Amino acid sequence: MQKQNFENANILLVEDEESLAKGLEYNLSEEGYIVDIAKDGKQAIKLFDKKEYDLIVLDIMLPYKNGFEVADYIRKKNPQMPILMLTARTSLDDRVKGLEVGADDYITKPFHLKELLLRIEGMLRRKSWYIKAVNTNPIYKFGHNEINFETLRCTHRKHDFQLTHFEAMLMKYLIENKGRIISRKELLENVWNLNPEVETRTVDIFISRLRKYFEEDISNPIYFKSVRSSGYIFEPD
Repeated sequence: MQKQNFENANILLVEDEESLAKGLEYNLSEEGYIVDIAKDGKQAIKLFDKKEYDLIVLDIMLPYKNGFEVADYIRKKNPQMPILMLTARTSLDDRVKGLEVGADDYITKPFHLKELLLRIEGMLRRKSWYIKAVNTNPIYKFGHNEINFETLRCTHRKHDFQLTHFEAMLMKYLIENKGRIISRKELLENVWNLNPEVETRTVDIFISRLRKYFEEDISNPIYFKSVRSSGYIFEPD
């Protein structure tokens, strides 16, 4: 998909550092995006409720409501909204927490503008892919599990729960490639759009969570299998 297909995409930029916000607004506008700025968590929620956005760029350290709270609110309203967290925090725990509350990507300050623009383009491309994939097969069943990829609601036997957008995207990718060994590198590049040389534990963490959701015995998985030195394979049948 060509970049020009994403021109005029509406982006909500949530950043309390005025100079950074204005600089990003200018650069994103130069790329053809339509940008609104929120200076705190409360304003971000108000703008989100008033307008339909294609993507959220969200700082974590914000006045009134932090980025985790804002992401959680957005996820409850729109499970499929792409959220890019922009923050000075660098620890793996912070990255995982951001992904757990529904962020789709995570970039740390200071960052290169080109990297940010590539991340945004990649997220919009994945959103387009996900929507098409959902339209093709919105409901997926395997074993005692059912996933609704439109609402992200799931059932495991009688237990109901909801996936994060990233978990759903990972699940969708595994389904489309079921029965094939998929490396961590492939998942990081195609689902997360992350550098596989930098990120090492992300895939393992998320596969572990899918096992907790859908496996009968997580110590002896039958659906999400590890292949030593190679990656993972999803075998639903």
